[in-house]
Order: sequence, then structure tokens, then C-alpha cells
Amino acid sequence: MAESFEIVLPAAGSADYQTGSVFFVGTATVLLRYAGFTILTDPNFIHRHEKVRLGYGLSSRRLTEPALDIKDLPPIDLVVLSHLHEDHFDRLVARELDKALPIVTTKHAAASLGEMGFTAARALDTWGSGSFVKGNTRLRITATPGTHGPGVIGKLLPPVMGSVLQFEKDSEALFRVYITGDTLIFDRLREIPEREPDLDLALLHLGGTRAFGILVTMDGRQGVEMLRIVQPKRAIPIHYNDYTIFKSPLSDFQRAVEAARFSDRVIYLSHDETYQFEVPAGRVATKR
Repeated sequence: MAESFEIVLPAAGSADYQTGSVFFVGTATVLLRYAGFTILTDPNFIHRHEKVRLGYGLSSRRLTEPALDIKDLPPIDLVVLSHLHEDHFDRLVARELDKALPIVTTKHAAASLGEMGFTAARALDTWGSGSFVKGNTRLRITATPGTHGPGVIGKLLPPVMGSVLQFEKDSEALFRVYITGDTLIFDRLREIPEREPDLDLALLHLGGTRAFGILVTMDGRQGVEMLRIVQPKRAIPIHYNDYTIFKSPLSDFQRAVEAARFSDRVIYLSHDETYQFEVPAGRVATKR
């Protein structure tokens, strides 16, 4: 599928293609740094005991602190937003985030962001893609299937997307990250390994969120099933234990991972911790 957009960003000095990092802020919010890009995902910066509104009279209280305040963010190139719920894009973010910052998201979220004054939201359909370019380095973002709930509940909740972030130099892939978004396991996820194989890292939105008693984000068992489907080399669970509406603690996933003998694939981060990754030397060396 042809790219739906290409945005050229200023190149800033020499990029590090050998190493990168994932800094866990909390909930589904991470800072991903690699190949000269700094990417913020699903920004949620309200504090402990504050509430988010989830629609239909539902709200949820935050149980944790974000690892940093929004005012302490480093310079950001872009935001990847899986969908528009306040535990992924809260009122503080709507007020304080740079309105000109590119945000890659769903059509539903892009339209709402435009009404909030954000001028650079870019919408992707499922399997649509767009690119950000810095010199001879490209970040290609492809939207993957997601569903936030079964049946009628799914139709009441905002559309959600997963995303594959592929970092390229001179048109050759260096590193590939899959972000699940707030999806449940469903048949269309099996398209992902067919279209986007050889994933280096997956960020798994867990939590076992329930709305009206119905599961609307992956619990521990479904998180392991996601690993079986997309087969990433490494995975980091995020989006757990932060809100009262999350009903499946991280320990559920940890037990399921051990039972499936996937422990060697999974990296666990607490808030304020960083995962440093290295790209295989041979992969980088051929693209210098």
C-alpha cells in the first residue's frame, strides 16, 4: 500500500544506529529513541488519585505516578497514539502538548485532535502507512488491526490501531517495533506476521481492562497469545496496574509467560526504567 504521508524533519547531527532505548513513563506511555528519532506513545501524564473520563459515565482513578512530568519531556519528533481515551491522551496533555507536534493515529482520533487545536494529526487506515524522514534515515509507521471490545461494546468504544514502526537507512530495514494498542485477541491479528514478520520488539498493552464487566484490553492469558501470534524477538508489557479499571495485574501475565516458557523473550520495566537495545552489528554494518 502506498504511503499516505511523508514528513521531512530536520536532521540533527549523526544518528546512533547501533543502540536505542525504551523509557517507561507509565500506562501506555513510553519514550522510544532510535536512529535519531524520539517518539512518544499514548501520552498520559496526570498524577496519582486524579481521574480520567472514559465515556458513558465511566471514569477511572490513577493509582500510580508517571515517571516524569509533561514539562520535563525531551524534544519530541512525533507521537504515536493508538486511540483517543483519556488514559492515553489526557486533559493535561490536550492542554500542554505542542499543538504543532505530528501525531499518528486513527481517523476518529485525528478528527477530535483537530477540534482541540492540534494541527499535525495524521490519520491511518488499517495497513496504511506514512513516513518521517531525517536525511537518509526513514521511520515508516504502518497501522495494524485492533479491536477494543467484542460485539456491541466494540462499537461503543473509540476505534483503536496497533502500529509497526520500521526504522530504515538507505531504504534498508534496521529495527522493527510493534505496538499492540488497546486490542483484544481476534482473527485479524494473524495478518500481522504475514505482512510484518521479523519483529524485533513488541510493546504489549495489557491490564485486563473491563467496561461494564466486559474485557476490553488484553489480560495475561491474551498477552501470551499475542506473543504466540506475532512472534517478536523481545516484548515489554505496558499498560497495567495504573488505573482502577485495570483488573488483570502484571502478575497474571508473568505467570502465563512462565507457563508458556516465554520468559527469555520478555523484559519487565518499572516506571522510570529504561530498556537499552542493540541492533545486530551485521545489520547495521551493511548500511553504513
